[in-house]
Amino acid sequence: MKNYIFFIAIMITSFSFSQSSESDNVKATIERFFEGFHKQDSTIILETVGKDIKMQSIGKNREGKAVLNTSEFKKFLNSIVSIPKEKTFKEELLGFNIQVDGDMAHAWTPYNFWFDKNFSHCGVNSFQLFKQEGAWKIIYLIDTRRRDCKQD
Repeated sequence: MKNYIFFIAIMITSFSFSQSSESDNVKATIERFFEGFHKQDSTIILETVGKDIKMQSIGKNREGKAVLNTSEFKKFLNSIVSIPKEKTFKEELLGFNIQVDGDMAHAWTPYNFWFDKNFSHCGVNSFQLFKQEGAWKIIYLIDTRRRDCKQD
């Protein structure tokens, strides 16, 4: 009986460690994406994404109606690397909620965005990732963009 309980405890510990490790790997991929984003380094960003990545954003139009915008990844990448070097920008991630099932992962990351040291907007990023040949790749990114955020 003792051996059976010991075996179950080892299995639970191994499963928990495995899940935690995969969550850490997903988080590391997202952090690497933002490292490239902030450095305006397309090579780093491209390391973290799948070749057919889809990007969308939810916001409000001038009439206050919710709109869904789809962006081409190549245009997104070009816009990031073409920001003048004298301009500063930072997307501050406020946390991670990561779920993993086999080779699929989802990460929910609330954020605040700053441009030239002025608050611009806030929202949530929702990342879908696929584990491809042992590496997590971002295959879908959708975010919300709001201005009605509380700033400390």
